[in-house]
Amino acid sequence: MFGVRTFSGGVFPPHAKHATEHKAIETFAAPAKVVVPLSQHIGAPAKAVVKPGDLVERGQVLAEAAGHVSVPVHSPVSGKVLSIGPFPHPLGRDLPAVEIENDGRDEGVDVTVALAPWENCDAKALVQAVQAAGIVGLGGATFPTHVKLSPPSGKTIDTFILNGAECEPYLTADHRLMLEKTWEVVEGALILRKILGAHHAFFAIEINKPDAIAAVHKVLAEKHVRDMDIVRLRTKYPQGGEKQLINAVTGRQVPSGGLPMDCGCVVQNVGTALAVRNAVVRGEPLYERVVTVTGPTVAEPRNLLVRVGTPMRLLLEACRTDMKRTRKVVMGGPMMGLAQASLDAPVIKSTSGLLALDATTPGEREYDCIWCGNCHRACPIHLVPSLLAKQVDRGYYDQAVDWGILDCMECGSCAYACPAKINLVHWVKLGKFHIQARRAAAKK
Repeated sequence: MFGVRTFSGGVFPPHAKHATEHKAIETFAAPAKVVVPLSQHIGAPAKAVVKPGDLVERGQVLAEAAGHVSVPVHSPVSGKVLSIGPFPHPLGRDLPAVEIENDGRDEGVDVTVALAPWENCDAKALVQAVQAAGIVGLGGATFPTHVKLSPPSGKTIDTFILNGAECEPYLTADHRLMLEKTWEVVEGALILRKILGAHHAFFAIEINKPDAIAAVHKVLAEKHVRDMDIVRLRTKYPQGGEKQLINAVTGRQVPSGGLPMDCGCVVQNVGTALAVRNAVVRGEPLYERVVTVTGPTVAEPRNLLVRVGTPMRLLLEACRTDMKRTRKVVMGGPMMGLAQASLDAPVIKSTSGLLALDATTPGEREYDCIWCGNCHRACPIHLVPSLLAKQVDRGYYDQAVDWGILDCMECGSCAYACPAKINLVHWVKLGKFHIQARRAAAKK
């Protein structure tokens, strides 16, 4: 076991995990109707292969992948397809989805073939099982997992890192998985390591989760796993970011504009590892995930195993959320989560948490930048966010590109550290929008 490691930069927001970190995962009953979006991953939306009136089973393919950077979508319940059309989506606009009436029988079908013992399978068969199961990164990015497991020719992966940092405040879904599904998560990591052919494997966990570190250490010893090391991480945000995690664990730097595989590394979230294990060992597609429901207005915060397509409103009601006091509901954590325009939007594969924020939280006035440098010191990739904001405000987009705006991971550390309360992430997102629009127009 290594000493405590970290990266340069970052911030230290309050953990706020006490409400749910000691609460076991509970299974949330599938609702009477589910709305399953076709866009739940980075890349092309899946293409529906069912039509209204069709009867479907739990785990059946509703939509097939629409290209290499895409994954299929599966039914979370058995029942009848009511409609296919635009429905509220967590991204804030209506997007195509499949509406299903749950028949309550929960009859399931395995859409992938269990590959036990997986140790005897080749990497290609394992990747195919992962792809067929519709697995994406469950840490929030939702990048199709089979793509990350298929590095292009010339890219050698020597290091695999399992991400158990869960650095966002409030969220404890990954923490509970590491405690309650320890061996399954480790086995998923071993499958991922085999696919990649990596010589080194690390299980990285922040030190504010000592029980998880102990649980993983015990399982590694009991199962005689000799090819995976536990790395203890300093509790800091955004310690769970891929580039920051790679730097903390290996000392390597992902090049500007590059990917982790450019420095021989692949990072996967613990929830993703569990989904991979379930697909390979049990033949189960990804149609449910653990969601932390918490926040100042939630009377009974909980960690819930939820079917994809479940309306967010039902989770908040089940946890006795005081909606009269709730000013904002965020999907994810407070640093990088998305404020929700409609609580009729469903849980999707990237829904790690629902955070209900207190209505009495005052809005904060922005002041002029005083060039204190706090944002630069907090930035985990060493940008100058205050300068980027001014460049975007003045329309100096080429200069913003030169100063690295496209490398920004939008983690929010700069805005958190800013004494003037400037919404620096807003300016970065606005700048990226204009830059990408200009490039698209130039191509035409």
